[in-house]
Amino acid sequence: MNAAEILEILMIVCFGFSWPMNVVKSYHARTTKGKSLGFLMMIIIGYVCGIASKMIGGSFKWYVMFFYVLNLCMVSLDVAMYVRNYRIDQMNKK
Repeated sequence: MNAAEILEILMIVCFGFSWPMNVVKSYHARTTKGKSLGFLMMIIIGYVCGIASKMIGGSFKWYVMFFYVLNLCMVSLDVAMYVRNYRIDQMNKK
């Protein structure tokens, strides 16, 4: 493992620590206020592009890929919380 890979893993891990906290916050908030579905979708696209670059570029390392996929799952879960909270917002308007 070289210095660039270590720095990339540290970057992904730092991002990764924030997503579970964000998902829990979304779960408890029960509203979409202060959330942006567009932002979440851009993050997902970014992670998908990062994963694709690792697979295409010949620099596939399972330990780096693990963190990309884990973060992608966390952001996807936050999107699911957004959808749930959007439905709750709509029900509360009635």
